[in-house]
Amino acid sequence: MADPAVLLPFILIGFAAQLVDGALGMAYGVISSTLLVSMGVPPAAASAGVHTVESFTTGVSAISHVAHRNVNWRLFARIVIPGVIGGIAGAYVISNIHAEKARPFVLGYLLAVGIYLLWRGATHRHVEREPKIVEPLGLAGGFLDAAGGGGWGPIVTSNLMVQGTTPRMTIGTVNTAEFFLTITISATFLATIGWEAFTVAILGLLIGGIIAAPMGAIIAKRVEADKLLVLVGIVLTATSGYGLYRFLLS
Repeated sequence: MADPAVLLPFILIGFAAQLVDGALGMAYGVISSTLLVSMGVPPAAASAGVHTVESFTTGVSAISHVAHRNVNWRLFARIVIPGVIGGIAGAYVISNIHAEKARPFVLGYLLAVGIYLLWRGATHRHVEREPKIVEPLGLAGGFLDAAGGGGWGPIVTSNLMVQGTTPRMTIGTVNTAEFFLTITISATFLATIGWEAFTVAILGLLIGGIIAAPMGAIIAKRVEADKLLVLVGIVLTATSGYGLYRFLLS
C-alpha cells in the first residue's frame, strides 16, 4: 500500500497537468515528464510511465469532449492514424537510440509558435479556416510525443490553430485522438523496456489526472476562441521556454 504522504505531491501534479491539458490541448506530458526526469527518472522510463497514465486520463478526457460535442470527426480521422504511426516510431527510437540532439530545435520552434499565438489571440479576432497541413502534423506530433515524453498537444493543437481551426474543436479533437496514441505508445514501451517504469509516482499522477480529466472539456467549451488562443500561447511559450532554458544550462 502506497504512503499517502508520498502519493499526494504526484496527485496534485497529475491533477494540475491534466486540467491544463484537457482545457488547452497540451502540457500533461511535458509537465509530468519534466518533473520525473528532474527527479532522476531515465527519460525512456519517464515517457513510458507518463504515457501509461495518459492511456487512462485521455480516455476519460475523450469521453468528456465527445459528450460536450468538442470533436471534429473529419479532422480526427486525418490526425489519428499518422499520430499512431509516429508514436510507434518515437517509442522505438527513445528505447534504443538517443534522440536529444533535435530537442533544442523543436523547443525553439514551439516557443516561436507560442509567441505567435499570444500575439494573434491578443490582437486579432479568430477567423476560422480549413487546415491544409494535417497528416504531417499528426506524424510529427506522435513521434515527438513518444521520443520526448510530450509534444502531441504542442505540435498538433498549436499548428492547427495557426492554420485557423476553431480552438474548442481543435482541443477536443486532438485530446480524443491522443487516447489512441497513448495506448499505442504505452504498448510499444511495454514491449521494449518492460514494467520497470511503473512506480508510486505514476500511481499518483494517474489518480490526480483521472480526477481532473472531465473538467477540461467544460473549460474548453465555455471559453471564447480568442481567449483560448492566448491561454494556449501562454502555456506553450512557458513550457517551451523553460525546456529550452534547462537544455541550454545542461
